[in-house]
Amino acid sequence: MNLRTPVRAVLAAGTVGLVVVAGLLLSGGQSLAAPTPIDKHLTFTCPFPLIGLQKLDVGIKANFDVPTAVGGSLKTSDLTVLVTVPDKPARGLNLVQAATIEGTASAGATITNGPAKPLALKIPMNVAKTDIPTTGTFAPVATGSVPTAVLKNPGKTSVVIGDFSTRLTPKKADGSPTGLGSFTSDCVLDPGQDPTLIAFDLAGAPPGDTAFAYGFKGSTALKSLGSTAPITGAFAAKVDLATKTFTGDLKVDPTHTDFKLFGFLPGSADITVVQNGVQAGQLTGTGFVSHTRFDVFLPLVSLFGLPISSDPKCGTVTPSSVDLVTAAGFDLLKGGKLTGTYSLSAFANCGALNDYISAFAKSEGNTLELDLLKQ
Repeated sequence: MNLRTPVRAVLAAGTVGLVVVAGLLLSGGQSLAAPTPIDKHLTFTCPFPLIGLQKLDVGIKANFDVPTAVGGSLKTSDLTVLVTVPDKPARGLNLVQAATIEGTASAGATITNGPAKPLALKIPMNVAKTDIPTTGTFAPVATGSVPTAVLKNPGKTSVVIGDFSTRLTPKKADGSPTGLGSFTSDCVLDPGQDPTLIAFDLAGAPPGDTAFAYGFKGSTALKSLGSTAPITGAFAAKVDLATKTFTGDLKVDPTHTDFKLFGFLPGSADITVVQNGVQAGQLTGTGFVSHTRFDVFLPLVSLFGLPISSDPKCGTVTPSSVDLVTAAGFDLLKGGKLTGTYSLSAFANCGALNDYISAFAKSEGNTLELDLLKQ
């Protein structure tokens, strides 16, 4: 028992080192800097039955192609994980006629990319069959693969080593198992070390624009009428992450509001909103500010249930402007709340009662509240 457990831990430590390196095989777009060599040395402490905790050294070497922009890929090459197993475990395994050792592992790594939630990975690994010498050291190797991940966000990006577990089987020269059977071993990184295997700032965007599309629903409060109208529609933008600016299109579905003129005369109006010019804005942290101009039309206005204007050209004389601002917690990849305040100018083309319609529709301090959902 004393002799099997050191080998178990040594191979487990080697496995975790390799798994973290494998965790860096992230796939994305293009735009790579020159390869960055990594030579990392860490110690792990592993629990051993009977003899307690033991400290092991692990060396990891690799070349990393680091992306220079969002959408790029992070790749590894020339990967080498070296775990030197000392003489004592080798001699101990020979006492139970072990000639080789092999197995599997489950290892963890955490990828952090900008403001997004860190991605925790559990990666299956294979510990290759390794010959055990009669005396002296030996170096087992573990390999594995990870799911593809894309670096979608600008900002600080890193990969750190996580937990791991191994299931190992020593075998005799004829391939039969030894009296040790198969066993599981867990190891942890010693405190006081930097568990980061690689870290860098991912800034800007690859050539071209990044597209975002949202659906939205909400309401607008029309101050002079004392009423509200439901709002639904879609918002699409092309974002230049390098300059943190965007242009976009706002499409608002036709809507309707019921109101009380002078507080007691029942009225209603159909409302059409049309974007005027190009919508533009800036990214702010994880959200944005959108500068939007639009025209408002009232194709049907009724009082006491009777139409008093039915000209589709009945609309604002001057386009309205609003700065739509995302609320705290907004996520470009998911959506969130958007608010703004706007005015309505005088109206024209509203028929014989145009002046009256214009007088009660013209207003300032109208509010807009939307919930955007990423599509």
